[in-house]
Amino acid sequence: MVRVTAAATQKLRLDDLDAEQAAAVRAPRGPVCVLAGAGTGKTRTITHRIGHLVSAGHVRADQVLAVTFTARAAGELRSRLRALGLGGEAGQVQARTFHAAALRQLRYFWPQVVGDVPWKLLDRKFPIVAQAAQRAGLASDTDTLRDLTSEIEWAKGSLIAPEDYATAVARLQRDAPFEASKVAAVYSGYESLKTTADGLLLDFDDLLLHTAAALEDYTSVAEEFRGRYRSFVVDEYQDVTPLQQRVLDAWLGERDDLTVVGDANQTIYSFTGASPAFLLDFSRRFPDATVIRLERDYRSTPQVVSLANRVIGAARGRIAGTRLQLIGQRPDGPEPSFAEYDDEPAEAAAVANSISKLLGKGVPAAEIAVLYRINAQSEAYEQALTEAGIPYQVRGGEGFFNRTDVRQAVQALRQAAARDDLPDARGPELVNLVRAVLARLGLTAEEPVGVQARERWSALMALVNLTEELGAHEPELDFGGLLRELAARAEARHPPTVQGVTLASLHAAKGLEWDAVYLVGLADGTMPIQHVLGHDGAVADEAALEEERRLLYVGVTRAREHLQLSWALARSEGGRKVRRRSRFLIGLVPDDSPASRIAPSTTDRPGPKRVHPTCRVCGRPLLNTQATMLGRCNRCPADIDTELLAALQEWRKDKAEALSLPHFVVFSDTTLTAIAEQRPADDRALVAIPGIGAKKLQTYGADVLAIVRARQR
Repeated sequence: MVRVTAAATQKLRLDDLDAEQAAAVRAPRGPVCVLAGAGTGKTRTITHRIGHLVSAGHVRADQVLAVTFTARAAGELRSRLRALGLGGEAGQVQARTFHAAALRQLRYFWPQVVGDVPWKLLDRKFPIVAQAAQRAGLASDTDTLRDLTSEIEWAKGSLIAPEDYATAVARLQRDAPFEASKVAAVYSGYESLKTTADGLLLDFDDLLLHTAAALEDYTSVAEEFRGRYRSFVVDEYQDVTPLQQRVLDAWLGERDDLTVVGDANQTIYSFTGASPAFLLDFSRRFPDATVIRLERDYRSTPQVVSLANRVIGAARGRIAGTRLQLIGQRPDGPEPSFAEYDDEPAEAAAVANSISKLLGKGVPAAEIAVLYRINAQSEAYEQALTEAGIPYQVRGGEGFFNRTDVRQAVQALRQAAARDDLPDARGPELVNLVRAVLARLGLTAEEPVGVQARERWSALMALVNLTEELGAHEPELDFGGLLRELAARAEARHPPTVQGVTLASLHAAKGLEWDAVYLVGLADGTMPIQHVLGHDGAVADEAALEEERRLLYVGVTRAREHLQLSWALARSEGGRKVRRRSRFLIGLVPDDSPASRIAPSTTDRPGPKRVHPTCRVCGRPLLNTQATMLGRCNRCPADIDTELLAALQEWRKDKAEALSLPHFVVFSDTTLTAIAEQRPADDRALVAIPGIGAKKLQTYGADVLAIVRARQR
C-alpha cells in the first residue's frame, strides 16, 4: 500500500484555500460536483481533494484515476500532483486524457475480450475516409475529407451509428456538410474499411467504444478494473461527449465515488458532440451529491471580471441558468477598453501600436495575446506585427501563409501566371482574375456549409481581400506584382516561436491566460459568426448564438489585467462601412468611451440630422437603448423610489395576469425603472419616457399616474 509521507501531508494544509475551495476538498467521499468559474483555482482544488481523500485513508493513491481532455491539461494535473507527492510514479495517482486512459486499459484487456486478433491504432483517417468517399460518389479533396472526418467523429462521439446518422441529423436539425445519406454511406464505408486482412484498425473513438464494451459485456474485466480503480475525477466536465460519458459510466458501475469539475457557461465545443447536459443533470443522477460553487476569481482584475459577468449575464437558456457570478480577488486594474476602426487594416495597425506601448512598459511579449474568431483573421495581424518588428507565434494553427490551403492557392496563382493567355489585368480586373483562379479551389459566391470548408473559404477570401487592398495602394499592380508581394510577405513571416505575442483563435485559447488580451474583429457576422445569423441579420440558430456568446465570455476571461475589444466597420482600407459592432457588445461599451459613438450611415439621406436625446443629469448624448429609456447615462447616479418601483411591479403582475399577457408586454423592467426614477406627474411627462406610446398611455396611463401620485402624497 502506498502511503502519503509526512512531508506530502504537510503540503495538503488547507490554509491557503478559500472557504469554498476548502469545502470542495473536505467534501465526503461520494458524488461531488464543483461548479468552477474561470480563474477560480479549480486545478488546485481538485488536486488537493485527491490528496485529502488519500491522506484521510478513503482511497489509495493508485486507486484514483483523474481524466481530462487535452495532453496539456493532463500534464498540468500530473505536475500539481507531483508537487503534493501524489503523482508521477508507479503506484500513485493516474492523470490522463480519456483516450490515453482507454488505450492503456484496452491494451491490457484485449486478449481477454477479443483474443489473438491483432489491432493497430489508426492515427491518419484521411486515406480510409478518401476511399469511402470515392465509393459514395463524393470528392476526395482535402476540404471534403476534413469535413467528412469531423462529421464521423461527431457521430461516433454522439453514439450515433451509420444507419442512424440521417435520422439523427434530421431530428437535431444539424447543418451537415453534405447530403445526409451520402455522409452516412461514407461513415458506413469507413467503418467497414477498418477491418483488414491484417487485423483491425482502431481510431481514437474506437478506443473508447471498445473499452466501454469490454467493461459492459465482460464481468471478469469489469471486476478486475473496478478493483483497481475506486475513485474518479473528471476535469472540464462540461465538455464530455455521450461516448466519453458511456466510458465513465462503465468505469463507475454502481459506485458513486466521483468528483466532476466544470462550468456549463464555458461550453464551446458542441460541434464535436460535447454536451453540458451531464454536468447540468449531475444532481438529478446523484440526488445526494455535494455541489459547490467556486466564484472567487484569482486570475483577472475586478474590472475584467465585471465585464465578463456582464457578457455572460445576457445569456439565455438552460445553460445560462447555471452562470457563476465571478468575484474578482486581485487589486484594481485598468478598465477594459473598446475601440472602433474604419477598416480591418487600421484595426490591426492600431493593435500592433498598442502592443508596442505595452512592450515598452515592460509587459513581456509572451504575456500578450491577440484572439480572433476564425484562423483566417490572423493574416492582418501577422502583417501588422511583422511591419512593427514584433515577434509573434500562431497557436493552434500555422501562420497564414504556411497553411496548406493558402500555399495551394498561391501555387494555383503561380501556375495561372505561367499561362500564355493570361490577360494583363489591373485594378478590379485583377481582383476578378484572382477570384476566377481561386474558384477552382473552392471560392464560391456564398459561404459554404461545413467547418473546414468555411475555414478554407475564409482563407481564400482573405487573399482576394488582400488583392483589393494592394490594388487600392498601387493602381498599376499586375498579376506578377501581386505574386511578388505574396512571396515577400510569406518570406518575411518567420518570427521566433518563443517569447512572441500569441495569435490564436478563441477556441484555441481555451484553458490559457495572458496579462494582456486583444479581442479583435468583434463585428456582427464574425462574432457571432455569420452562419448562425440569417441573411437579414436575424438569428437563425438560438443555441448556436448562445455558444458564440459563451465563446466571447471565454475570450474575456483569458485576460489577467489589460483587455481591449475592437471591431472594424469595413473589411478593406477605404471600403464601405457596412459592418456593425457585435450584438454581444450592446450595453457594454461605456458612454464616455470614444467607441460608444454610433457609426455613421453608409448612405447620405436628405432631411434633418438625427438629434440624440441627452442625459437629464449631465447633459451628454445618450447612445444606447437602456440609457435612452432611463433618460440618463449608465454612470450617472439614479434617484429611484424603490417603494414606487415595487408598487409598479406588483401592479404590472396583476395587470398581466388579468390580461393573460407576459409581464414585459405590459411594461419592461427598464420602463418601470424609468417611471420610478422620473416620477411623471401627467400624461405629457409619461409619454416622454421611451417605450410609452399613445396606445400604452391610453391602456395603462391612468393606473400608472395614480400609483405615482399615491406615492407623492
